Amino acid sequence: MRPINEMTLTFPARSVNEGFARLAAAAFAAQLDPTMDELGDIKTVISEAVTNCIVHAYPDTLGAVRMRCRIYPDGRFEATVADSGVGIADIEKAREPMFSTGGAERSGMGFTIMESFADSFTVRSRPGKGTTVRFTKRISPRAKK
Repeated sequence: MRPINEMTLTFPARSVNEGFARLAAAAFAAQLDPTMDELGDIKTVISEAVTNCIVHAYPDTLGAVRMRCRIYPDGRFEATVADSGVGIADIEKAREPMFSTGGAERSGMGFTIMESFADSFTVRSRPGKGTTVRFTKRISPRAKK
């Protein structure tokens, strides 16, 4: 199925851009007339995905984060968040709750949180090439007044 609308953003992996990405995705998803809970789910997943890029992808350099959002005729919102950073050697290990390579201040719950708020969720990564997170969220149609 082809999307009926899409947008792409690229921005530096700086912590100040996490909020920008979250709000940009929410503003784009607003055309589906989501509930506050549905919008909150989208913002949470985007926030976690972008934060992972900022914290883990570029430990010694400042790289780019790419975010693409799409809307489909059946009411699905889809987003991908990708980097070209260090990648993940063991995705299954990284997806385990409480596992983190980000130090003691990190909870290791990012992938678990993303998966719990999305209808579908995938992670692809290659060491030295980067990581891509993709998720979908179906927005329920609201009753007409």
